[in-house]
Amino acid sequence: MSTAPCDRVTPMIDLRSDTVTTPTPAMRKAMAEAEVGDDVFGEDPTVNQLERETAQLLGKDAALFVPSGTMGNELAVRLHTTSGDEILVEAGSHIFNHESGGAAALSGVTCRLIHGRRGIFEASDVLAQIRKADVHNPPTTLVCVENSHNEGGGAVWPLGTLAELAAAAHERGLAVHMDGARLWNAAVASGVSERKFAEHCDSISVCFSKGLGAPVGSALVGNAAMISRARRFRKMWGGGMRQAGILAAGALYALRHHRQRLAEDHANARKLADGLSAIRGVELVGTPVQTNIVRFKVSGKSADAIGDRMKQLGVLLFSTGPESIRLVTHLQVSSADVDAALAAFGKALG
Repeated sequence: MSTAPCDRVTPMIDLRSDTVTTPTPAMRKAMAEAEVGDDVFGEDPTVNQLERETAQLLGKDAALFVPSGTMGNELAVRLHTTSGDEILVEAGSHIFNHESGGAAALSGVTCRLIHGRRGIFEASDVLAQIRKADVHNPPTTLVCVENSHNEGGGAVWPLGTLAELAAAAHERGLAVHMDGARLWNAAVASGVSERKFAEHCDSISVCFSKGLGAPVGSALVGNAAMISRARRFRKMWGGGMRQAGILAAGALYALRHHRQRLAEDHANARKLADGLSAIRGVELVGTPVQTNIVRFKVSGKSADAIGDRMKQLGVLLFSTGPESIRLVTHLQVSSADVDAALAAFGKALG
């Protein structure tokens, strides 16, 4: 469990996000012993190794270590588009909702929204939104998918649906980018390898600092020419890092050792959802729970007030709306923590 500022002296159960994890002792040891060099010169051996292993895992030519998933996504948008283009994104996507308008500011593109089902849409949805070639219309050049989908309650894309969508997009000259911040979760939950998901996409961003528990970092993965261009834009946008092997070592350790244990987080999320469903007034949103995210509503009660009460009881949560709450299980939430959290919810919502 992580410790958060509050008026308690006992550790808090932090269910706000899987970004709150702290390095394990073994990860800290790997970071402390990391061999480093100047990554902007391409001379950091640990960063180079992380990029090679990530690219190999996803079946692509190359990868680029970046500070955040937002940078990875925004680099992809920049690489696949020209200023004035339009991209297709799901209405609840991270790229549209949580990246500070980066697509417009950094790439000069507009977003056309597709309203999916738990964040997932089909080839027909893409075809219906592609602009006709006309001087009045912005060219549609990119479609973005998110797997697993945060606002969809951690929903995983069915491989067949993704394959059909990508084929339809590619036939019409559109590139496909996957925001795979939680692709590791999607792979474990579905039994479909990351490589199988990735083979339908031109680029993929993956995150090491969420479910895998590393302190910092993501990667953008694609073909060699694309990643070479991305390296220039990363520098332009201030993302060039020097002796970054200290950070890359944590990500590399997580990639090698923390992927399969994500099944524990998924089991804890299902246990959490089952317990919440038995509490009067709780309405689960985005079911069934597939990965590590649980969303629910409590009609007639303030989510912020519930959050304040839960904090007093030793549990941190994240309000996503006036009556909506998101909970995320992760490396430092145990089954016993879930039991304690459910007991606290019983008091807060009773």
